[in-house]
Order: sequence, then C-alpha cells, then structure tokens
Amino acid sequence: MILGLGISTVWTFDQQRTKAFFTEKLDFEVRSEIEMGEMKWVTVAAKDQPDLELTLMSLDGPGLDPESAAALKKLVSKGVLGAGAFRTDDCRGDYETFRARGVEFLQAPQERPYGIEAIFRDDNGNWYSLTERSEELDFSKDFG
Repeated sequence: MILGLGISTVWTFDQQRTKAFFTEKLDFEVRSEIEMGEMKWVTVAAKDQPDLELTLMSLDGPGLDPESAAALKKLVSKGVLGAGAFRTDDCRGDYETFRARGVEFLQAPQERPYGIEAIFRDDNGNWYSLTERSEELDFSKDFG
C-alpha cells in the first residue's frame, strides 16, 4: 500500500548552486549528499517536514538520453516547469524575507479563493507557489 510521496524531483543545471539556493535563501536543510559513481544524489527539505524531500537532479547526469536532456534543459531554461507549491503560515512575511535574499518573484502575494499566494523561481527557472491557506478552507473536506 502506498503511504505517500517521499521524494520529488527538481531539475537543476548545477546541484551545488541549487543546494545553496534552497538552504541559504529558503532555509531548507540538506538531507542527503551521496556520491554514486558518476552521479551525485542530493536531497533538501523543509526543516519541519520529515516525510518529504526534494532531490536535486542534474540535467547533465546519467539516466537521460541526449535528446531528452536537451528538451528538458530547454523547458527548464524557459521557466515553464512548475515544481510545486510550498505551504507557509506567513506568505507576505516570507515574500519580504526571500525577496531580500535575492529570490526572484513572478508574482507578489495576492488574495486567492484558497488563501494568499506568491509565485517565485529557483535558480534554474523552475517556478513554485508559496501559499498561505485560508483558515476556512479545509482541502480534505472541500476537495477530498
């Protein structure tokens, strides 16, 4: 039986640079950094979320044929891949903190039916939602 999602992929042109982005700008922590032959396995995660990690997967690493690697690099470079939504309890405050640390925001915090949301990019071009959920919205009840 599936228990939940444990690891999600973030495509990166430079694992060390992206690791620094997540740890220095977003306050994530490194969960693993393992040499695996010609590949390096690097995962980061929000400090208070033990059950989900992001693996920083190199676009130049093994596992991708040249045609797929080129197509994926083009999509990441264009900034069209959304890598997820991060929950926060203070979207406006995090927006100001992260912006001061050099995080590029595509959208300042805005009121939405589900809460307050800002949109930002990582150092590769992947975009993310930063969302503070409305207290009156219960996703498990309203959408489950």
